[in-house]
Amino acid sequence: MERLQKLLARTGVASRRNAEELIRAGRVTVNGEVAALGRTVTDADEVRVDGKVVERDPVPTVTYALYKPRGVVTTASDELGRVGVLERMPRVPGLHSVGRLDLDSEGLLLLTTDGELTLRLTHPRYGHEKEYRVWTDEHVTDDEIALLASGVVLREGRAVPVGVSRSRDGLRIVLGEGRNRQVRRMLEAIGHHVNRLVRVRFGGFFLGDLEPGEYVELGPTDLAELTDRAAVPPEEWRRREEETLARWG
Repeated sequence: MERLQKLLARTGVASRRNAEELIRAGRVTVNGEVAALGRTVTDADEVRVDGKVVERDPVPTVTYALYKPRGVVTTASDELGRVGVLERMPRVPGLHSVGRLDLDSEGLLLLTTDGELTLRLTHPRYGHEKEYRVWTDEHVTDDEIALLASGVVLREGRAVPVGVSRSRDGLRIVLGEGRNRQVRRMLEAIGHHVNRLVRVRFGGFFLGDLEPGEYVELGPTDLAELTDRAAVPPEEWRRREEETLARWG
């Protein structure tokens, strides 16, 4: 017996969080009845999502790192017919993005069939860092950097970055959370427009030398470093940071 949302994540239907949204929306049935959040199921129960039976055999567990190009949406489908990120990936059942990068942003995007990994990487309580290289329309002053570092008020509340530092024609910003378009809105709050935004690191995994549209499958060492930056030896961390600085400034 297991929780319905855990079953949906384990079988690759959706991440744990998205599975909960499916259940709340009434799109999941158990033995023909609309399921409620918190429902438990057994192997004998028939589970359907949008009328389609959920196969109990777990999908292959696979995780990819993609350099998402600018202009590609991260949603599985787009009402405007724009190119979706899954169109650039292998056809793996249950593959979904770990969080999002908005249409005009680019860089490191993770995709996985592992719903538990998605939950671990996206839930705020785990605080996995995400680092962004940002180019702004105008010079950001020292006072503005200090203001940004101390936290700015967004509609969901105060947003305080893990770190902010100056970079060529812009900034490097590290976040420990992932609100919608957070970096752009934080810069807007201090009066600056973002011209370009590239995510260069997620946890202990760096974008490295991936080019737009390229992807790699993550192995056990990559996954360990992704979820625990302390798994990266200090000298290796310094090397990767130096490579990032050399590439992005």
